[in-house]
Amino acid sequence: MSEHRCGLVCLVGRPNAGKSTLTNAVIGSKVAITSNRPQTTRHVIRGVLTRPEAQLIVLDTPGLHKPRTLLGQRLNDLVHEAWAHVDVAVLCVAADATVGRGDEFVAQALARARPTGAKTFAVVTKTDAVPPPMVAQRLAEVSELGVRVGLNWTQVVPVSALRDMQVDLLTDLLIDELPVGPALFPDGEITDEPIDVLLAELIREAALEGVSDELPHSIAVVIDEVSAREDRPEGRPLTDVSAIIFVERDSQKGIVIGRGGARLKDVGTRARRGMEALLGTPVYLDLRVKVAKDWQRDPRQLRRLGF
Repeated sequence: MSEHRCGLVCLVGRPNAGKSTLTNAVIGSKVAITSNRPQTTRHVIRGVLTRPEAQLIVLDTPGLHKPRTLLGQRLNDLVHEAWAHVDVAVLCVAADATVGRGDEFVAQALARARPTGAKTFAVVTKTDAVPPPMVAQRLAEVSELGVRVGLNWTQVVPVSALRDMQVDLLTDLLIDELPVGPALFPDGEITDEPIDVLLAELIREAALEGVSDELPHSIAVVIDEVSAREDRPEGRPLTDVSAIIFVERDSQKGIVIGRGGARLKDVGTRARRGMEALLGTPVYLDLRVKVAKDWQRDPRQLRRLGF
């Protein structure tokens, strides 16, 4: 019998490169929220895949970019901290866009940070979104990118997380590069994210649907309270969740609430479904919207919102 392997893998890339969707596909469960909006991920999320022969810990990171706010700089700092201590770094490049300056910006930073000879994969994501010749073109561009920045790819793998194409192959290749060692997480644990963070992320994911381009970056969610409703009949539990959606301006508050509160009600309905699946009980969600003026640029507000 081969020795047990365990280690950390970090997914990095520009915003909207498919990292969170790929994380969920590798783990086999939803541990990270997803959206077609750039910069959806705002902290490093750990997903845990446990097999009899190995435990793979996947770190899903915020999209690395040239920051325009204090929040953006702090998100970039999280990425740099994450890839400094992993066994394999994985650069994700989306198949539905030409490899460009944003990808090169990330690759250059990765090349500067990773020791020579460190294990580094390149993964072309979203291959279901383009025809095969374009996938081949992206693979060639990724190979050229590695040469330009001085990254010697350990593996280059095309995948579709949505259609589960080559995800198992990628997982097996990653596990092959992990060091021998015991599991770090108990069997059955798929993430170490606190429950409050998971619930807040479900609300933010719901709030991101259908909003204008500038609003996603201005939305933050804080969970006030999670508690079991008292005096419920046996076998009919109910969990009360109280949460606040923060935006930066009064005009944004109106957008999130919607005409007659319709949009906020829809956000609550979407989020509650995910919460009930996560908690295993019906949920009563008390959702409010408040303004925290220019919170992305305010250190005090950032601390208050958990950044």
